[in-house]
Amino acid sequence: MEEIFLTTYDNLKLAANRTATGHKDVIILVHGWFMSKDSKPFLDMAKALSKNFDVISIDCRGHGKSQGTYTFTQKECNDLNTVIKYAQNLYKNIFLIGFSLGAAIVLQQAVQNSEKIKKVIAVSPPSKFDKIENRFWHYNAWIPTIKKCELKTWFSVRADIKSLVAGKKTNPQEFVSSLKTPVLYIAGEKDPTVCPWHTKNLYDKTNCTKQLKIFKNGIHAEDLFLDNKEEFIKTCENWLLT
Repeated sequence: MEEIFLTTYDNLKLAANRTATGHKDVIILVHGWFMSKDSKPFLDMAKALSKNFDVISIDCRGHGKSQGTYTFTQKECNDLNTVIKYAQNLYKNIFLIGFSLGAAIVLQQAVQNSEKIKKVIAVSPPSKFDKIENRFWHYNAWIPTIKKCELKTWFSVRADIKSLVAGKKTNPQEFVSSLKTPVLYIAGEKDPTVCPWHTKNLYDKTNCTKQLKIFKNGIHAEDLFLDNKEEFIKTCENWLLT
C-alpha cells in the first residue's frame, strides 16, 4: 500500500491510500462523516477488494491527512473528481463505492462523469440531507460507534460549521433519475442513521441499470461490511465483475 497526495481544485492536499495489485480496474472508496482511509474498516475493506481490483481509498477533506474542513457534500464531489482524473491515467475501468455521505458524493460524481465511471455502489445513501434520521442515541448507533472508536481518526476531523448549518447539500433524490452509470444500492434493514427508506427511494427514482440489496438486521454504512464481511465483499464483487 502506497500513500499518495493529490491537489484539489482549490489547492488543498488530498491524501489517499493506493493498493496496487496489478489489476487493470480500480475501486475508489469514499468514506462518510468521521471515518478515514486509515480507519480499520477501510483498511480491511481495501485489502479484501484488492484480490480482484486495485483500490484507492481517500481521506475526504477535513479528515485524516487531507487538508481543509469537511463541507458535508458541498465540495467533496469536486475532490473526488481529482482522484478520478488521477485514476483514469492508470486504469481501464473506474468503479466507485461510497458510504453514507460518501455514497451521496459518488452518486453525484457518477452523474457528472458518466463517461468515466464504469459502475457505482452506494452504501446507506441519504436521499435528502435534512431527512437523515441520525438516531445516535439508539444502541444500533452508539454501540458500533464505540466499537469503531479510533481517537487518532476522530481527532483529525475538522468540520465546516457554516456548511453544516446553512450550506447547500447534495440531495441525491434530485438527480438520480439522470444516472446512466449502473448502480448497486445497499442498505441495512435496521439502520438508525440513514433509514432504509432513503435507499429504496433512490432505487425507485433511478432509471438506469440498478440493483438493491438490503442486509437483514444490518445497520449503517461500513458496519454492513464489519458485520457481514464475506457477504458484503461477495455482493460488491458480483456487481462489479458482471
